[in-house]
Amino acid sequence: MHAGPPAPESSPVTAKMEIATTPWNLKAPHDLDALCEQAVIAQDMGLHSFWLPENHFRADYCVPAPTLLLAAIAARTSTIGLGCVSYLLPIRNPLLAAEEIAVLDHLCGGRLILGLGRGLQPEMFEAFGINSGDKRELFYSTLAAMRKAWAGEPVAHTSGGKAVKLSPLPVQQPSPPLWAAAMGPKALRQIAELGLPYLASPLEPFARLQENYANYRRILAQAELAPVAAAPVMRSVFICDRDQQADAVKAALIKLLPASWRASAEPVDHWAIVGTPGFVEEKLGRYKEELGVTHIIVRSGLPGVEVEDEIRSLEHLLTLAP
Repeated sequence: MHAGPPAPESSPVTAKMEIATTPWNLKAPHDLDALCEQAVIAQDMGLHSFWLPENHFRADYCVPAPTLLLAAIAARTSTIGLGCVSYLLPIRNPLLAAEEIAVLDHLCGGRLILGLGRGLQPEMFEAFGINSGDKRELFYSTLAAMRKAWAGEPVAHTSGGKAVKLSPLPVQQPSPPLWAAAMGPKALRQIAELGLPYLASPLEPFARLQENYANYRRILAQAELAPVAAAPVMRSVFICDRDQQADAVKAALIKLLPASWRASAEPVDHWAIVGTPGFVEEKLGRYKEELGVTHIIVRSGLPGVEVEDEIRSLEHLLTLAP
């Protein structure tokens, strides 16, 4: 499940890029059989991992309990990695979260990858009674408590002085792989100083990712931390044979952006990879050689694209991964 550490920027990256996916049927969280079927298809294709988001209080694609869904998927699969793109730490009790993740790691036989996040929705923080300005400190303190519990250290003591410890501990020690989403320099600095892999957003353009990775690796070096093994990026990726279809998909992706973003949004080719096989192969090469990317998590469920075409694109993508 772990990739080797990124090579120094002066030398080529040689490990093969891993390809993962999110569900392509966006209604699937409300249809467990359909969701599990997609994970089985992804496993049969040989994809690295299958990822779910976490979000709350949305009317369309709401996934408030991704770990419950991953537990169900774990029962239907056997080899594919299972991941949560953004498990939101600020809204959780750290010990309950540590127990939940440890049990899930057992249920999936040590296949869990936990992507950590802070959250963006103001209404979510309001609903949970949390000051959004406290989210970074809550992220830090919750993660510290979870790591302590996973390490088997006492989390409390009885009145008689007996140590209270987490049980069971995760299958993967000292914990499942922890990746962390980051939007903005403060969040990027926090995860670098914690030594966590940076899980890049699907909407940040390539040039900004270049800046982010340079800053991230500089902070790691300043903190005298070892190079981080994984460099995962989430992207909208679609391989098609005709330029006309690529143009239609790109136009649909722009319409998915929040209305306030569209006027200032960079061209789609800066933050998505949509085009002919040769175009996609060249783009993937740049992500690997210039950014050191080790994993591409495909943001599936593209507007106006048939399921069969998305599956075919993923199969083709596996053959192009550098």
